[in-house]
Amino acid sequence: MKGKNGLMSELMSVQRKRLVLLGGMSLALGAAISGQAALLAEAVERIFVQRASFSSVVAIFGVLLAVMAARTLLSYGNGRIGLQMAASAKTEMRAAVLRKLANASVPSALRGQTGGKVSVALDAVDEADSYFSQYMPRMMEAAIIPILILAVVFTQHTNSGWIMLVTAPFIPIFMVLVGLKTKNKSEEKFAQLAEFSGTFLDSLQGLVSLKLFGRAHRQQQEIERSSLGYRDATMGILRIAFTNTFMLETIVMLSIGMVALELALQLLVFKSLSFHTAFLILLLVPEYYSLLKNTGTAFHNGRTSMGAVRKVEEMLADTREERAMDSREGAGKTDGTDEVDRTDKADKRGTADSGLFRMPPSIELRNIRFRYAPDSFELAVGSLSFRPGEQIAIVGKSGSGKTTLLHLIAGLLKPLSGEVLVNGRPLAQYDEASWFDHVSYITQHPYIFAGTFSDNIAIGAGRDVSRADIAQAAEAAGLAAVAAELEQGYDTFVGEGGRGLSGGEKQRLALARAFLKRPAVILFDEPTVGLDLQTERVLQRSIADLASKATMITVAHRLYTIRHADRILFMDNGVLLDCGSHEELLARLPQYAEMVDVGRKGGFA
Repeated sequence: MKGKNGLMSELMSVQRKRLVLLGGMSLALGAAISGQAALLAEAVERIFVQRASFSSVVAIFGVLLAVMAARTLLSYGNGRIGLQMAASAKTEMRAAVLRKLANASVPSALRGQTGGKVSVALDAVDEADSYFSQYMPRMMEAAIIPILILAVVFTQHTNSGWIMLVTAPFIPIFMVLVGLKTKNKSEEKFAQLAEFSGTFLDSLQGLVSLKLFGRAHRQQQEIERSSLGYRDATMGILRIAFTNTFMLETIVMLSIGMVALELALQLLVFKSLSFHTAFLILLLVPEYYSLLKNTGTAFHNGRTSMGAVRKVEEMLADTREERAMDSREGAGKTDGTDEVDRTDKADKRGTADSGLFRMPPSIELRNIRFRYAPDSFELAVGSLSFRPGEQIAIVGKSGSGKTTLLHLIAGLLKPLSGEVLVNGRPLAQYDEASWFDHVSYITQHPYIFAGTFSDNIAIGAGRDVSRADIAQAAEAAGLAAVAAELEQGYDTFVGEGGRGLSGGEKQRLALARAFLKRPAVILFDEPTVGLDLQTERVLQRSIADLASKATMITVAHRLYTIRHADRILFMDNGVLLDCGSHEELLARLPQYAEMVDVGRKGGFA
């Protein structure tokens, strides 16, 4: 991680040319403001004090109009540069967030709410706009123009210059105090927004289930609670903004009044000041304080934006910490494995890794321990190895840790201690993408994307495939008849907004993806549970064909699946009690025999 302001430093380094241009235009703008005041004071002096003819000041008015036009263009130019900076910074941040989400490891992708991630990618990035479009231009102007105005005032009247110099610091001091409070409130606001977005999205995704179970009203109350929390956080920032504006206006009014009073005394009482000088200073003083006041408002917006940028930075920092952790894990390996690691990074998509995979590979577990949170369920597995091409079944009561063990073998979870070895090499050392090129994981509820039937099958290939390849995979998975019944065949739109698929059809589609991929390792998480026996038999034939050239590990419920496994792992309360064939476990493990007996009586066929 690059430090607290690492992301902002990266964004500002990209904006160097624009910052230099912004500084040059701010300098020219300061000159235009001073020139406009000087020309206006000269015109008023000649017309109302010296009683000169209008024709004698036409040239002055012409130059004044030109300077005013230049000032307008320069102000517009500063605004345009700010908008360009904001657009560029938001593009960089959103691209970084999308890269993070796309390249994140599977364990990282599984953490957190989807709605919270969407909120950061969209809302937090958009909220950063005002930092670059308003705060930076105003700060650049405040760093240059007030100094020019102050220099002009000091050359004309020293007392006024000192009043302006002494009163000016009250504005930035107040800005800093308010800004710190605003930044904290902004971070609180985005935390509330992430919670609200996550709750709202989760509710939309599960709306049917909520209605069926009569929980919609309760979830509505939860959304209302999150919404009110976000409202309160937003109103807290607005209260600070209104207070900020009131205090700034008060400070500016009092400061201008002090300068005006001093000028009036010098001009009317002591008669030590000319009208031209007094009027010039009175024209410059509001410009001076107006710039500082606008900077205060921009500073408030900038602090709000910094809270949003902080949220983006925290998301990106998670990735850097994970990479650093992976680097530390790989630092203690032997020279040979270090060399292989470097080779992996040189060719990320598996040219180097593919030579390391025997098809199918051997898998070994060494004293694996895992828990989701402190004082929660813990899984503990001793030393265990799976031979290439072996068919493994994992059984046990619900909640015994079967799926957790499968996730650890798949690399979806990282063990707290111990390691998973693939072909004698720690799984953590393999490039994640290359490992998953050789793995198919079929769950109880495969995800169907919104797209055509063929696209949903082809997603498993990881490469461009022909329609003939897709049809062949569908045939092998028993999907050809389903495709023939669809209105547009393989071009039928399925998923959200399209044709729905039954549970058996989804399972067969997942198998078709695997047939197209031809993985070396196949992981099943109770793939046939809840299906009728006829559909299950169709799937079992497809699974047997698919597993003929792969190492297959299945979380199983059906006795048919268990009996045909080379070895069976029996889990109980997170502990691997025993491992062996069906007959061996029946003979020596009473819990397994009891489970089989209960299963037979309950239709466990």
